[in-house]
Amino acid sequence: MGIECVVYMGELDIKRQAPNVARMKMLGAEVRPAQSGSKTLKDATNEAIRDWINNPVDTHYIIGSVVGPHPYPDMVARFQAVISEECKSQLMEVEGRDYPDHVVACVGGGSNAAGFIYHYLNDKE
Repeated sequence: MGIECVVYMGELDIKRQAPNVARMKMLGAEVRPAQSGSKTLKDATNEAIRDWINNPVDTHYIIGSVVGPHPYPDMVARFQAVISEECKSQLMEVEGRDYPDHVVACVGGGSNAAGFIYHYLNDKE
């Protein structure tokens, strides 16, 4: 597509996610390690935001976790809301109701959890 893509990842995450890093590089992305702090998502996020602030003309901040400045956490939650939308649909089909007894989700960057609970936030059940 001819679009430059720079991905910031914590140095430790790069090692843990080696197959994903290889795929990103294969598709032309430059993966930059965050080598400060805990060398994980938090530090990579800080590096990405720093790059965005210092290069506002040609840089766009895109993230898949519910972290960072407004409106990004809400955008990610809305994009991932397809998860709770699908849950409601399948529950209605199988159980005859669209709400679960309990909701349990994994939490890392928070996107799965945010998407899973999104359509249940205002439900009384």
